[in-house]
Formats: sequence, C-alpha cells, structure tokens
Amino acid sequence: MDIIGAISPVKINGTNQRRYWWENPGQRCSFPKDSVSSNLQTFRNSECMGCKMKVPITSFTYMKPKYRNKTLQVVCKDFPRPELENTINFLEAAQLSSSFRNGPRPNIPLKVVIAGAGLAGLSTAKYLADAGHKPILLEARDVLGGKIAAWKDNDGDWYETGLHIFFGAYPNMQNLFGELGINDRLQWKEHSMIFAMPNKPGEFSRFDFPEILPAPLNGIFAILRNNEMLTWPEKVRFAIGLLPAMLGGQAYVEAQDGLTVKEWMRRQGVPDRVNDEVFIAMSKALNFINPDELSMQCILIALNRFLQEKHGSKMAFLDGNPPERLCMPVVDHIQSLGGEVRLNSRIQKIELNPDGTVKHFLLSSGDIICGDVYVFATPVDILKLLLPQEWKEISYFKKLDKLVGVPVINVHIWFDRKLKNTYDHLLFSRSPLLSVYADMSVTCKEYYDPNRSMLELVFAPAEQWISRSDQEIIDATMKELAKLFPDEIAEDQSKAKILKYHVVKTPRSVYKTVPDCEPCRPLQRSPVQGFYLAGDYTKQKYLASMEGAVLSGKLCAQAIVQDYDALVSRIQRSAAAEMSVT
Repeated sequence: MDIIGAISPVKINGTNQRRYWWENPGQRCSFPKDSVSSNLQTFRNSECMGCKMKVPITSFTYMKPKYRNKTLQVVCKDFPRPELENTINFLEAAQLSSSFRNGPRPNIPLKVVIAGAGLAGLSTAKYLADAGHKPILLEARDVLGGKIAAWKDNDGDWYETGLHIFFGAYPNMQNLFGELGINDRLQWKEHSMIFAMPNKPGEFSRFDFPEILPAPLNGIFAILRNNEMLTWPEKVRFAIGLLPAMLGGQAYVEAQDGLTVKEWMRRQGVPDRVNDEVFIAMSKALNFINPDELSMQCILIALNRFLQEKHGSKMAFLDGNPPERLCMPVVDHIQSLGGEVRLNSRIQKIELNPDGTVKHFLLSSGDIICGDVYVFATPVDILKLLLPQEWKEISYFKKLDKLVGVPVINVHIWFDRKLKNTYDHLLFSRSPLLSVYADMSVTCKEYYDPNRSMLELVFAPAEQWISRSDQEIIDATMKELAKLFPDEIAEDQSKAKILKYHVVKTPRSVYKTVPDCEPCRPLQRSPVQGFYLAGDYTKQKYLASMEGAVLSGKLCAQAIVQDYDALVSRIQRSAAAEMSVT
C-alpha cells in the first residue's frame, strides 16, 4: 500500500515518537522496523523542507521498545492551516477589524503619534490607518518588533528576542495575518504538546489531540491517553479540582487572581505531582516564572482559550525572522495608507500643556514630534520611566507601580552536527533552568539546515541569571542539554560541539503576572484627554502575549475612533485659543 506524504525531521525512537500525520489528516501510521530501515531515507542534501516521497507501508504495527536504540532522522512537511474562520473568537476579531475599514471616513484625519513599534504599536497604527487616520510610529531602536525583534549576525544567521509560537487560539493575530495576505508564512505543526521526561533522560511524553473530536473532548482525550506524566488517580483529582472553574465560568476565573497556582492547587486538593509534572513547565512557558509566583488566573485563562476551541492549542512557527516576515508587511500597509514609521526615534520626555495634556514628544535627538493624539505602546516599565511628574498621583497611572516586567533570556546555539533527539515542534524541556525550546533548523524554513542544528531556548526563570555572563549562561544551558540529548550532547562538548552562540537578555519583558495584578491593568483610554495606552499589559481578555499585544492595539485604535468627535473639538478649541493669543 502506498501512502503519499511529506514528513519533517523527527527521531523515530521508541513508542513515544511513533505517530505521523500524512496528507490525509485522518490517517495515521507507524513504521515497523523493517519498512523503516529499508524504505525511508533522509533528505540531507535537499534545498528546502516539504519534499514529497512515497513510502510503502507493509504493516501498521507499532514499534516495540526493544527497537528503541534504532534511530532514524526523517524529513517531513508542515501541516495544513486549521479551519479557524468559523470559530466565535475569530469572527469577533474579524468584525472588529472590519469596523475600521468600513466605518465612516473622518472629515479631518487625526495625526496620531505612537511610541513603540512592537506588535502593540504596529497594531494600533495599522488599524488607525485602516480607519482613515495618519499614524506616526516612533521606534527607539533600529529594529522593528519590540519583544519579537531579531538581528542578523555577521554570518547572515538570525537570532531573536524570544521563541515565538502562534496558536490557533490567537484570533486577532490570525486575522492580522489574513488581512496582510501572509497566512502562508505560518508553518503549522502536528496538534500535540511534547514534554521531556527528566527522570528518563532523552525521552519525551506526548499529548496528542485527535482531529476527529471536537473541543474540549480532543483535549480531554489527549490528557486521559497520556499515562506517563500523571496516574489515573492524579488525573481524577485534578479533574475534580478543575470542576469549579468549568462550572463557574469567567467570574470564577477572575476571582482566582489573588491565588498563586500552588496555593490554588492545595486549596482544591490537587496532588503536588500535577504541579511538578505539568504546571511548572506551563507557568514558565506562559510568564517565565514558577507556579509559586504565577497567578492562577493566568493558567485558567490559558486552559480556557486552548481547550474550548478545537484548534486552540495547535501551534505554528513563523517561516523566518519576525521583523521581515511579520513586522514589515504591517509597516508596508501603514505606509501605503499615508502613515509613517520612523526608527532610531527614542523619546526623551513627554512635554505637557498647562492643562496637563500632552504638548509634544521630545526625542533624544532634540526633535519635537507633535500630533493631535498620543499613544504609548512601549513596555510598562518604559512608560513608568517617562511618566510626567504631574501624572504620577493619578490613580490610573499610580496602579502601574505593581506591574513590573519579568526578566527573560533567549539562547541560540549552533552545533556542528544535526541533532536527532528532537522533533519538528515546540518542546517543553521541564528543566529547572530552561522553559521551552525548538530546533529552529528543523521548524523554520528560513533557518533550515540539513547538516547542523540550531537550538533556540528560553532560559527561565532568569532573575538570578540576567546579570551573569553569557559564558556562564551557555555553560548552564549545556549542562541541561546533556540531559535532553544524552547520546549527542555532553557538558564538556566531547560530543556535539558549539560552533557559535548568541544570548539575548531582556531585563524587563512581559509584566510579571503575580496575584492581584489584574485590577492594576489599565484601560487603553487614559484619563488624560488625547493620551492612550497600548501593550499586552493593558486590559484585554488575553494574556501577556503576542495576541494580547495585537488586541490591545485594536482596542486602543477603537477607543480613538470612538473619541473622534471629542478629540476634534479639543483640537479646534486649542487652535482657536492660539489664534486669540496671537
């Protein structure tokens, strides 16, 4: 029997890594020892991923553990884009997007000065331009993207601020890709979550979401089917603990903001092993901190988003570096509608009028940038540094004191060989020092290399490491990688050798989602007329994430559009006052 498919770099090694999707998503197969060794070939000299091949499958028997040391590197294609367009969240996001394009055109377009060209600032500018206004986007650095910025080194290789994953549960982000016509730049992966097994070095445990089941049954099936991380009694106690969240809905979720994950689990009688096996990895992936610090609301929001939609937890990688492959299409769109984007434009001071409203932004270069409306779309820590003294006692701004960015480190290591103990997917390391990682030479088209691996790893929690040297961080990373790749990586580099590395430190990344932060998150419309905020720390229903940043920008643009008449009246009054003085 011939099955035509295209496959991705994975290691076939034991029962944990036996399943592969083919072009017919409803059909699964496993490779028996004989057919694997005789019929599958690696594409070491292929120029691109996604090559098609025919594989004679003579049997569908599972690989036995006795073949565990028999490994094979295989190259396969990405999965089709999931059907997201009919989900409620996607349709709501699409409706909000269309309101900017299809709303009444302004008689007098507003000149909106926006600080920060991360996703929040880009989103604000994009939707304001769609609505007929003229955004001027200012970026302090010479690179777009903010927390998704990336740089090219002297060898032409890219290194990034973070390891960024695009989920099916990101409706505003998915709409943005569609609006820009770049859906094909997302490389969708198998609908699975893959965890390393610390007590079994080099092995992984999977949660596979079946395509034939709707949400949340597909997620429940994935959890129940995995018997390696939790026992049945632990699953039952965990499920009972979650019942109040399932029955109580959003009101219950919001009420858990005052508890850490660990406190909530003990209150609900959830076994400690659930924390050790699942929530440590999940907490670090969501907010770069451990469960004894993270607000339980954060976990419940994530579970709600990922489990309530069939494709919510499905993951995609961008096919290249974020500044060029995602940010530049947004910039091109803004500029095509008459907006501006200026790099190397760092704001030194927010100058005020006598009535406490914004007069202009003063740049470090000495330039003065004036507008009708002003938006700060920087991280919250930068806003707090530049906040005018006159505003600091206003309750809206004073609450920001509790919102503090969490430190995070992103590590890139290029090795002298192709590592085999990996997948074409995001991997949860479950290491005390590392959060998630991926072999980007496999998962990303632009970074693809058939001969060498490049691991990108999130080093978290990073508070105790952010001030340490790059070499210390690399040494600690290699020690952890030796556990994940026991046959291929040694701490002393006696096996795979490091060709080069880059360490990117972000002393203040997303805000630290500790208990009781939710009431401190500001709305996008500030009490200062003509001044607005955007950023994933501002009030929106998603987490501190790329989705949260994009949605905050849309909500900021929506607030400005809604305030249009009042803003125009203010501009006209100011102009009249100036004329009367002259």
